[in-house]
Amino acid sequence: MKWKGRRQSTNVEDRRGMGMGGKTAIGGGIGGLIMVLLFTLLGGNPEDIVNYPPPDNGTGSNVAYEESAEERELADFVSVVLADTEDVWSEQFKKRGLDYENPKLVLYSGSVQSACGSASSAVGPFYCPGDHKLYIDLSFYEELKQRFQAPGDFAMAYVLAHEVGHHVQTILNLGGEAAASEKRSNEYSVRFELQADYLAGVWAHYAQGKGYLEKGDLEEALNAANAVGDDNIQKKSQGYVVPESFTHGTSEQRKRWFYKGFKNGTIEGGDTFNVSNL
Repeated sequence: MKWKGRRQSTNVEDRRGMGMGGKTAIGGGIGGLIMVLLFTLLGGNPEDIVNYPPPDNGTGSNVAYEESAEERELADFVSVVLADTEDVWSEQFKKRGLDYENPKLVLYSGSVQSACGSASSAVGPFYCPGDHKLYIDLSFYEELKQRFQAPGDFAMAYVLAHEVGHHVQTILNLGGEAAASEKRSNEYSVRFELQADYLAGVWAHYAQGKGYLEKGDLEEALNAANAVGDDNIQKKSQGYVVPESFTHGTSEQRKRWFYKGFKNGTIEGGDTFNVSNL
C-alpha cells in the first residue's frame, strides 16, 4: 500500500501503558455477552476475557510506555487506514441520505477497559458497540505475520476494516434481532462476522479506486481472511475441526464474502442474514 503521506485520522485514542481498571462485564449483561459472542476476532478464546485477572485496585495503573520506531510506524499506518474508512463510509452514507458517525480507535497494550468489559490482548482486535470504539493492541500484527502467516500491510488493513465493518453494522442495525434465539447464537455469530468481512471488502473496493493499492495487496487480504477461518484455526490449534463451534466462518467463507464485497462495492449485497447458503 502507498499509505505514507496520506491523511491520518484524529479519532485515535492512545492508552498504551495504561492499566484497564474496573471490573469485567462478562456475565454481567448484554455488553459482556456481545463481547464473548461476536468480538473475539481472529481466533481469540472467550475464556481469555472471562478468566483474565482483574487489576489489584479499581483505578488501574499507568506505566511509562516507550514506543519503538516500528510501533510508531504501525500506529501511523492504522491511523491512515482508519482515515480512509472514514472517507469511504462517509461517502457511502451520504449517498443514502445518512450521516456517518466516525468510530474511535483505541490503541492499548496488554489489557484494556471498554464499555463491553475488560479484555486482554489475547482476544485480538475487537469492536465494542457500547462505546462505538475499536480496540487494537499493535502487537497483534506480529502475531498476524507469525502465528497466522498472513504478512503484509493490506492484511493489517483488512483486520481494521473488518472491525469498522462491525461499527457500520451497529449504526445501521444490520442483522436486527437475529440473535434472539440462544440456540442459534453460533450461526448468528458466523453470519455477523461474514457480513463484517463483506463490509471490509466494500471498503477495499473504494480503496482500490483511489489508486494507492499495489500489486499483491488484494492477495494479502484474502490470505489473511483464509488464515483466520475457524476451520484453519482449529486444525492448527487442536488438530481437528468442530463445525458446530464455529463463530466466524470457514476460511473459504471469509475469503468469499470479503471478495464479494470487494467486487460489489455496495452495502446492499452483504445481507448474510437472508442468505440460506453461506
